[in-house]
Amino acid sequence: MPYDSLPPLSLYVHLPWCVRKCPYCDFNSYRAPTDVPEEAYVDALLRDLDAELPLAADRPIESIFIGGGTPSLFSSRAIARLLREVRARIDVAPGAEITLEANPGAADAERFAAFREAGVNRLSIGVQSFRDPQLRALGRVHGGAEAIRAARAARAAGFDNVNLDLMYGLPGDDPAAALADLEAAVDLEPAHLSWYQLSIEPGTAFYRHPPRLPDEDAVVAIEERGRAFLARRGYERYEISAHARPGFRCAHNLAYWRFDDYLGIGAGAHGKLTLPAEGAVERRAKTRNPRTYIETAGTAAAVSTERVEAPRQLVLEFMMNALRLVGGVDVARFETRTGRSAREIEPARAEAVRRGWLVADSSRLEATAAGLAVLNRVLALF
Repeated sequence: MPYDSLPPLSLYVHLPWCVRKCPYCDFNSYRAPTDVPEEAYVDALLRDLDAELPLAADRPIESIFIGGGTPSLFSSRAIARLLREVRARIDVAPGAEITLEANPGAADAERFAAFREAGVNRLSIGVQSFRDPQLRALGRVHGGAEAIRAARAARAAGFDNVNLDLMYGLPGDDPAAALADLEAAVDLEPAHLSWYQLSIEPGTAFYRHPPRLPDEDAVVAIEERGRAFLARRGYERYEISAHARPGFRCAHNLAYWRFDDYLGIGAGAHGKLTLPAEGAVERRAKTRNPRTYIETAGTAAAVSTERVEAPRQLVLEFMMNALRLVGGVDVARFETRTGRSAREIEPARAEAVRRGWLVADSSRLEATAAGLAVLNRVLALF
């Protein structure tokens, strides 16, 4: 079946520099030079955006996410210029969520207030843990006291929409210690918590030299006790690792999970666009090296593309995202986002229902609690 409508559109901006590369990180990030070339990099971002605009199909930008790296290494002046020039080029929806990632090592109330003045209305702070031994094991440049100060600084700067990133299953972790971390985070009253298990990814220092991590029984105990605690404290789990107070779900990440479209600008940034005339989805990726990106942004040399046309690949990509949502999505969204008929996935859906992995509702694609726990096995059916 053809695409009968275009999905909402978001914008992802990648700023690739960090104070130091963490041993678990597989993102496209680099140790920052003494002088980050922020002016030249913003110039490159804007050339990149100019080249992408014909693909936007006159849709407004519904959310903006400035990720990294550590975007808070950039000055508020550079962020203000970036957002001002984005708005000059494309319509940004009124009240659009605009997130900036920040790390506690580069945080104070005055700096956060300047980002707010620049147009940022949501901060995502990479705490990871409040325990100094675990932070050292993770290669973080901040301590637990700095993490607490950063979260308080965000509130003092006027941000009511603050996310804290927090990990569990860390080296030396056990349920009591991990839950103490979680309680420390909740006591800071963030609007949103991204609470996720440390994973060992190929290409990272931890992959080459794996640390000793808690066993599966300890991880399961952490998850069960942690989720119950978050629910008691008013945080709704709406995605596998995302918990929010009412009204503070992350709009940008929901766009990914709902298979909406997004432009991606910056070194190593990825985008996804629906092409109704071709009956396909296009994935776009920008060159990863920051120096090469600055030199080539806005030209064909800076971008690679992949057409997602095979029905099975489209189905799998949609399901990989949508089934992460607690509550899932309706079947109509599957059809509008993939251009495929729900009849094509009915045998797989019925088998997943039979196994107790999807809810028995033919109008929805929604994992049960058992299905969320074995999501890779669910996806294998599709």
